[in-house]
Amino acid sequence: MIPRSTVLRNRTSALLLSLALLLVVGCHEYRFHPVDYKGGIDIFDDLFAVSVPTADHIVAGGYWGAIYVSTDGGESFKKADTGTDSPINDVSMADTQYGWAVGQLGLLLRTEDGGLSWTRQENPKLGNNHLFSIEALDANRAWAVGDWGTRIYTADGGKTWADHSLTINETHPQFVWLSLSDQDRVRAGENVFEDVGLNDVSCLPGDRNRCWMIGEFGYIFRTSSGGVNEDGSAAWVRGQIDSGFDLDPIALGYNSIEIPEAGAASITRLAEAIASAEHLNIAIEPRISQAEIAAFGDESDPYPLFELIEARTQEVQTIAEDAGILSDRLRRRGAPPWDYEEFIAEDPEFLKRYYESRVAETPGVEVEISQNPVLFAVRFQDPQQGLISGLGGVILKSSNGGETWTYENVGRKQALFAVQPLPKRAITVGEKGFVRLSEDGGTTWNEVPGFPTLFTFMRDVAFDPDGRVGFVVGQRGTVLRSEDSGQSWDRVLPPVDDDRAKGV
Repeated sequence: MIPRSTVLRNRTSALLLSLALLLVVGCHEYRFHPVDYKGGIDIFDDLFAVSVPTADHIVAGGYWGAIYVSTDGGESFKKADTGTDSPINDVSMADTQYGWAVGQLGLLLRTEDGGLSWTRQENPKLGNNHLFSIEALDANRAWAVGDWGTRIYTADGGKTWADHSLTINETHPQFVWLSLSDQDRVRAGENVFEDVGLNDVSCLPGDRNRCWMIGEFGYIFRTSSGGVNEDGSAAWVRGQIDSGFDLDPIALGYNSIEIPEAGAASITRLAEAIASAEHLNIAIEPRISQAEIAAFGDESDPYPLFELIEARTQEVQTIAEDAGILSDRLRRRGAPPWDYEEFIAEDPEFLKRYYESRVAETPGVEVEISQNPVLFAVRFQDPQQGLISGLGGVILKSSNGGETWTYENVGRKQALFAVQPLPKRAITVGEKGFVRLSEDGGTTWNEVPGFPTLFTFMRDVAFDPDGRVGFVVGQRGTVLRSEDSGQSWDRVLPPVDDDRAKGV
């Protein structure tokens, strides 16, 4: 632990710093660079990520460019010189020497001395996109992910980064909502990136080529080849979430909008079943026949067809709302482009493509669960068993390597920022001091007896390769340590006898 004499010196320094800031903060911009005192930390920054390459070596990153390093199992920490005051969103060590950290506006840092010093690396997203997560496959290879579908990869220690970000083509659902200039860019073969945040990437401890990537809207990817093919292209496959609810398409007659009694009953059952599952929404997708297009879809006046499509959507929406689903949980897919004339001048095929996207052999409505949870963290303990944590208390579990996922229940709605499966148990942590432990692979979750009482967020949890020594990091420089695979925890930062820690 940090010596008490160091703590006393830190208190005095903090007081002098506070007095100094009172003199300058009113009229001048200032920059504060914390000072180390024999390995101690003067100001405890919010911590967002932790990497544990061995039980003795810990590297944690967070606010104001802070990176804390311990080489004695968390007994003491030194604050590294990162050369930046931008927040560090994630850190990943390939071993006790080599690793990376990422942050705002494409910040990407590399260390080759265990985290004590860091150098910036150029990358395709620098200055434009935020990087949320990075995973070191080894000392030379890494994946980093972020907003706007960011996926970048290096195989040479970060000297160069290849951009494999998610892009939009003419068949992508987001294409019709792009600006005309962006649509032209897509047609010209230029990159237009998806408006989706990828929040985490991680690889299997025992097989660093087997990796997973997750983010907003239920986006889940997996790879068994390190994420790249032999030709250098991306090698990621989408995973699927099983909501547990399936509804056959509801067939309607020609020029009909009335939902049959059996179809209405099935919509009601579906709505009632997910009423309390706020991460699940209902998607409504109307379908039309070729005969209806011929009768009502004249390109000089498509409004009769638009009105038929809209009416079918409205019928389903009314049934779902009567069953207790709020309108903001209804996803209207394929809505009529009432402003189509704004597109026709520069895109003569616009209406034709829209009709093709709506046509079906039998007219009707497709009603299904919309899988759009915001996912924060993904971890696997072995090639088959994995867990994902997310917003609103979401826990997803996979038993087939990430091909499919099912929802599990932790009993609360707090955001779960991190999850870590272990050989005999799993732990998840989140906002307002929330923590739960599972002894059955993530199916049921319970409180952790004796866990320190906290009212601040906990952002990350990680264990050494053996799964015995682990660390949780969070707000106000909080660092907790377990030496028994997560069964019990003690706080190591801030020091328990430090006055600044009393509010933790």
